[in-house]
Amino acid sequence: MNPEFTPVLTGVAFAALIVALTAFGRKLPVPPPVLQVLAGIGIGLIPGVRVPELEPELVFFFFLPPILWAAAYFTSLREFRANQRPIGLLAIGLVLATSAGIAVVARALFPEMPWAVAVALGAIVSPPDAVAASAIVSRLPVPRRVVVILEGESLVNDASALVLYRTAVAAAVTGFFSVGESVVRFFIDAGIGALIGIAIGWCIIVAARRTKDPLAETLLTLAGPYLAWVTAESLHVSAVLACVAGGLYLRQYISTAVSPVSRVQALAVWELFVFVLNALIFVLLGLQVTGVARDVIAGGSGQVVIAGLIIGVVAIAIRLVWVPLATYLPRWLDADIRRKDPLPSKRAMFLVAWTSMRGIVSLAAALALPRTLADGSAFPYRHEILVVTICVIVVTLIVQGLSLAPIITRFAFARETAHHAEQRFARREAIRRAAEALEHAAREPESHPADVDALRAELRERLRQHDEDGDRAAGRRRLRMTLQAAERRVLVRLRNEGAISDEVLRELEQELDLEAMRLGSAHR
Repeated sequence: MNPEFTPVLTGVAFAALIVALTAFGRKLPVPPPVLQVLAGIGIGLIPGVRVPELEPELVFFFFLPPILWAAAYFTSLREFRANQRPIGLLAIGLVLATSAGIAVVARALFPEMPWAVAVALGAIVSPPDAVAASAIVSRLPVPRRVVVILEGESLVNDASALVLYRTAVAAAVTGFFSVGESVVRFFIDAGIGALIGIAIGWCIIVAARRTKDPLAETLLTLAGPYLAWVTAESLHVSAVLACVAGGLYLRQYISTAVSPVSRVQALAVWELFVFVLNALIFVLLGLQVTGVARDVIAGGSGQVVIAGLIIGVVAIAIRLVWVPLATYLPRWLDADIRRKDPLPSKRAMFLVAWTSMRGIVSLAAALALPRTLADGSAFPYRHEILVVTICVIVVTLIVQGLSLAPIITRFAFARETAHHAEQRFARREAIRRAAEALEHAAREPESHPADVDALRAELRERLRQHDEDGDRAAGRRRLRMTLQAAERRVLVRLRNEGAISDEVLRELEQELDLEAMRLGSAHR
């Protein structure tokens, strides 16, 4: 086989694997991230398959920026602000507590390990993975606030963990560490990083308003996270928060900056792009697990694996203790918090505490450890840290990832109603404002009375539909979808008979597709 075709064939094989996992994975009771990791492990066990070495720069530059940007884009800023206290306690407080606890345990397991290296290990395995949590929890009936807290935590915890990680690594390499300087540096990095993200988001909005081209606007949104990341990294500030701030800013202004066609097109492109990235991440993670396992078997590092399993259990235990403390303690200390924010249910509290799978960021940070210190000697315990990190990832993904769905099903959370109530309110207000605008436009000389009457009737019909009960509204949607299917079939028949061109079919089909999206139809 020509070696030039090897990368292409590898890419095709990965694409085929992702398609297969997508097609069959939804029928299995295994969460997608766990299934993808297991698939990667299976590939790595095939005789003759060479496990590629995962470059940390690839993860930090290619995978992480768009995933963070997209997660921030789909995060409600209002709900993020409303839950900033629990999010902050998890994303910053729990990261520090987990790093400290694991550093103490690591020192007990590896007595010769320097404290700076132990803290670096704690920072590596402290942040839960955003992709794994979202991929599992978002598919299940979970209280909206739990989802907001978990997603909000995942937006910020990578930033706090990476700042602590870099500080600990620098202390290990140079032998110098300053607590005050580290704290100040964290806030400077966070502030400047967020400003860079907002500036990039503002530039995208300004450019999109000038281009008026759907393809160019979609490309601008794809380039945004990479521009934010590179700019922040060049200035040595938080690239994570740059992507988060950019995604949040873009969401606030994109609705008035681009056309509806651009938003529909960009959403489809982004959903596919992020889906492929997430799948690749976990397949590559499984491959790395296989490679490290082979090294462990060859090197006889069984004791290190046991230490990794212990540290994985400790990481889970610290979160299980921290979440109740961070929930009860502020309410015990502050009556105002008790009044404004009633105590959540124990089931919701446990779900937040249990959802803490580690993933690709932890692995990339472990791989990014320097190989030598400033004096030229080897970085202490680098191999052990990599093995421990893999163990923590596997333990949390398998134990917590496989148990989340049964736990959530058993908890049987009450159905959320606030979102639907807000949706009905927003629709009524939009129709009311449209009716006012119609009455104003009806006074214009070019407005034909028959057109105005038809639009009035259409608005009244839309308002009546929104006031219908759920069963009748669902029945009406089914009827509309039946009519659309009939229209689509006759358009295809006319095209096949040569009565209309493919271009006419494509234009009318897009109208039907947009209407189907409005109805929430997933049928072909």
